[in-house]
Amino acid sequence: MDPDWLRWVKRLAAIAQDGLPYATDGYDLGRYEQLREVVAEILASHSTGSIERARKLLELETGPATPKVDVRAAVFRGDRILLVKEPEDGGWSDVGETAAEGAVREVYEESGYRVRAVRLFSAYDRDRHDHPPIPYHVYKLVYLCEILGEPISPDIEADGVGFFGEHELPEISLSRVTPAQVRRFFEHHRRRALQADFD
Repeated sequence: MDPDWLRWVKRLAAIAQDGLPYATDGYDLGRYEQLREVVAEILASHSTGSIERARKLLELETGPATPKVDVRAAVFRGDRILLVKEPEDGGWSDVGETAAEGAVREVYEESGYRVRAVRLFSAYDRDRHDHPPIPYHVYKLVYLCEILGEPISPDIEADGVGFFGEHELPEISLSRVTPAQVRRFFEHHRRRALQADFD
């Protein structure tokens, strides 16, 4: 769960972001800009970043404030799950592709494996799980994907790729997935009749 200050920042940033495009006069516009500046100051004071970096982060978000969609794939070979060590956080859905297509694309780009999505494992609200806090509201969609063949391209974006058993998991990035979620993926893999998890 996010700390209170970050929950408040997300709400205030959404108010400013939603208000800026619809402000009808200079007074309203100025108020929403002031609100966004206060949000930047709070972000900067509670992080290792500068006020300029916080401003730029907030300026990237325009139009109506909506949650971001982070897509992931759970890929198994027998009783082992595919894990990749990514150089940086990512996984956002791209415009023009379905969430399942995004998960398939991410697997190929990061591991070289061609896969197909076969079912939805989970639709998580990132804030309700043990991920480290970030300044965005994010939904995480995880699909079970089946391997279609061995990788043919060595040109991958990951720093490491491997299959791991449930009790031999390496250190994982909590920003991307939690150990509890990975254990749940194994449970879904073993018990195919389970319904998708949500929230």
